[in-house]
Amino acid sequence: MKIDAQLKKDVEAELEWESSINANGVGVAVKDGVVTLTGHLGSFAEKVAVERATKRVEGVRGVAVELDVRIEPHHQVSDAEIAAAIHTAFKWHALIPEDRIHFTVEKGWVTLSGMVDWDHQRHNAEAAVRPLTGVVGVINKISLRERDVPEYVVHRIHEALARYADYEASHIEVLVDDATATLRGAVNSWAERDIVQNAAWSTAGIQRVRNELKVSS
Repeated sequence: MKIDAQLKKDVEAELEWESSINANGVGVAVKDGVVTLTGHLGSFAEKVAVERATKRVEGVRGVAVELDVRIEPHHQVSDAEIAAAIHTAFKWHALIPEDRIHFTVEKGWVTLSGMVDWDHQRHNAEAAVRPLTGVVGVINKISLRERDVPEYVVHRIHEALARYADYEASHIEVLVDDATATLRGAVNSWAERDIVQNAAWSTAGIQRVRNELKVSS
């Protein structure tokens, strides 16, 4: 297990290594393996990149994101321009059902709503908005269409996990109550945690996923 001082150095080094991030604008503090990120960034996309880079570092048990986005004057655009850019992004994205997703823009904050069939469609909609100039945050309220939960859904989720790695599958508990899947256990990294969560979301009939997986340090 890394001591906090070493973990802080590793996170700072990873942020400096990531070319899409201005590491000088990010403060890093670590206590008991939990990293707190502070500072001001020029775009929402950079904020997301900082969080992802931090989670890549071995030993990180949790991340508290206290970063805010301040758009530089020469990059500021109106809400109407952001809305037009979102419309175009959705129109040209083959995996986004644009006719079922609605959005509003207020002071750079984008709120997504509507109903889709799969979680990846909800995720793709948010991912398409994040890098747009002028966006300072995204609130994703897109819901999933209700459908019957198939029989043996727990077994199907474990099969999906086993296709990734038998070890992770055997150490993860999956509980399904109605259309909610709860994941418990421990994984070795944030990347593995995301993979397990995505496997649950990809199961037909699952409307909600409670990810209680812990990242081992």
